[in-house]
Amino acid sequence: MSGYNIRLARPEDAEAFHRVEEDAASLLREEPSLAGTVIPPTASAADHARIIGKGRSLAALYADEIIGFAAIRTVGRELHLAELSVVRAHQRCGVGSLLIRAMMIDARNSGYRAITLNTYRDIPWNAPFYARFGFVEVENFEGREHLAESHEGAAALGMPMERRCAMICFLD
Repeated sequence: MSGYNIRLARPEDAEAFHRVEEDAASLLREEPSLAGTVIPPTASAADHARIIGKGRSLAALYADEIIGFAAIRTVGRELHLAELSVVRAHQRCGVGSLLIRAMMIDARNSGYRAITLNTYRDIPWNAPFYARFGFVEVENFEGREHLAESHEGAAALGMPMERRCAMICFLD
């Protein structure tokens, strides 16, 4: 993992976040088990600029180039990981793990209680990846309307809901 750095995202990172997400999303488009299912469009640079403006998102760099990011927003006393993406050329090198650990450290240091996300339940680089960091599936969305809204949004896009889940990691 030598040569990778994590820093707080800056407004000028929005276009790079879009490029990174577009590159990483090609992996979902090529996933055989998702053939024929809806893969939603990636966030635009303007969308990324809005979430970066919230002040919690992280950028992963290699040789001063953004090669990954964690788009994070606050929901009460929890953080919600809206998107975690790493360019394909740097996947399986520990960059996603670095981003998750940095997010968890920042969340704990800032007094957040938990981190939530929505993902695919059965794709190895989705729910099984997050489970290694202590994320567990959320069965009941009560009190976490943002998870219900995200889940409903995915259904409205036509995503395979039997394969989707929400997850949470409680921070001690």
